[in-house]
Amino acid sequence: MEFPNLRAALLMRAGANTASTGSRPADESSVEKGIEGDKDTGTSALDLGKTVIMSAQIDIEAEDVQTDMAIDAPEPQPDSSAVWMPKRHVPSAVLADSRLSALFNRVQTLLGSKQSEDVEEFIPKVPESLQESGLSAEEVERLILKFLLQKGTSSGRAIAHQIRLPFGIVDPLLKSLKFDQLLMLMNSVDMGDYEYGITEQGRERARRFSEECTYYGAAPVCLRDYLKAMEVQSIAKQTVGEAALREAFADLLINPALLDQLGPAINSGRGMFLFGAPGNGKTSIAERITRCFGTTIWIPRSLGVDGDIIRLYDPGVHEEVETESNHALFDLSGVDPRWVQIVRPTVVAGGELTMSELEVCQNQQTKVCEAPLQLKSNCGTLVIDDFGRQRMPVDELLNRWIVPLEKRYDFLNLPSGKKIQVPFDQLIIFSTNLEPKNLVDGAFLRRIPYKIQVPDPSDDEFREIIRRLSPKMGFQYDEDAVNYLIEVHYHKVDRPFRSCQPRDLLLQVKNYCTYKATPRKMSPAAFDFAVMNYFSIM
Repeated sequence: MEFPNLRAALLMRAGANTASTGSRPADESSVEKGIEGDKDTGTSALDLGKTVIMSAQIDIEAEDVQTDMAIDAPEPQPDSSAVWMPKRHVPSAVLADSRLSALFNRVQTLLGSKQSEDVEEFIPKVPESLQESGLSAEEVERLILKFLLQKGTSSGRAIAHQIRLPFGIVDPLLKSLKFDQLLMLMNSVDMGDYEYGITEQGRERARRFSEECTYYGAAPVCLRDYLKAMEVQSIAKQTVGEAALREAFADLLINPALLDQLGPAINSGRGMFLFGAPGNGKTSIAERITRCFGTTIWIPRSLGVDGDIIRLYDPGVHEEVETESNHALFDLSGVDPRWVQIVRPTVVAGGELTMSELEVCQNQQTKVCEAPLQLKSNCGTLVIDDFGRQRMPVDELLNRWIVPLEKRYDFLNLPSGKKIQVPFDQLIIFSTNLEPKNLVDGAFLRRIPYKIQVPDPSDDEFREIIRRLSPKMGFQYDEDAVNYLIEVHYHKVDRPFRSCQPRDLLLQVKNYCTYKATPRKMSPAAFDFAVMNYFSIM
């Protein structure tokens, strides 16, 4: 395998060392041997990777690249399977060859190296032992037996993939279960693996385990590791500039003065009221706020707290980030598969919100617990839409959250009776059509520092919204028809503009043209028909 850029860099450094020390310069063959590895001695991939990282410390003057690759020995973390790793600068010599780049990234993960950088990124490190995973042997054996009770037979690696643990951790436990006559070997498969089946004795034990809890998915992450992850990825550590805010709202027409109000409120990481007339885009604004941060986070698929399994990852509210390791046969990323990378969450709860959704709820049949909404939205945004119209009384909701909003942490009651402290780390947005002061008292308003009114669009903004929507709905913008709409159906009857109305009226016109089998075209007659239907009881 040849890496010409790196070989040239090594020769340059060898020449520099010769000039400064007077030693004999290394020839090209010796450098190439150092890169390729010694076939006779069987140089390992990790040794080769270390050579790559050490050589990456060279200042490659020929390419005018300055890169500091000083690597410190990683601090031992025997009690945690989650560490945070800094973002690294990769030299041009490494980027020039895709094979070298892949090897470089793999070895960096294996070594768990740290750099003194300002920006640090959380990455859950794959556990190398059962102790590092924070699990006991019995907890893993329970998952294995319950899985095989449903599956029947499975290979060792398939079992490891099911419970999201490395095969090196699962394999000794499988052999132990076989020794205890709970499992039996059915067949041999590739790469020193076996097909395992469950014995009658194992089935009886698995049934007892299933009566306690039917869960046999990804092995849970301990609460300690989750708390560390939330601290590193906290929303309070994110800041948003004006450019990022404008980019996040590029698909909406927003008044610049409103953007200037939203920016400081988002950076506070606390909470805000969005209030105003219905149809002006409060929910759309709230849903786009999380885009400003432009980052992803890692969350556990499930949490384990003293025997209780709390399912945290929810495909209904979380958007998973697809990576190559998600579908690869062998995961070489070095990332703990019990964690999932998601876009910073935006959880929206409307009028259907109940008190049970704010507490840990256990399914009485499966005995699996579901995480509350505030836990699912940690490090993201929680939107309470149509605030004041929930099925639960407003006072009950306020009393539940008045302390978490102040202290930034919450207490959750588990089915076992234990109470745990968890972060209350999200930007909470209360979106309402009602006046906030008529909904809540002063004590609660004090804990929501930003109250932002979303105003009606102006005449020019209303026209611009129609202009933007026209090509998306198959229309050509007609200035005369729009003037007719505004003058006759708004100014003359003193009807206020709403941001949603251009979309709704154009949709009425589109459906009218489709029914008449005519080309989509804005016209006074078409707008008269749309207004008659849309505003008949408004």
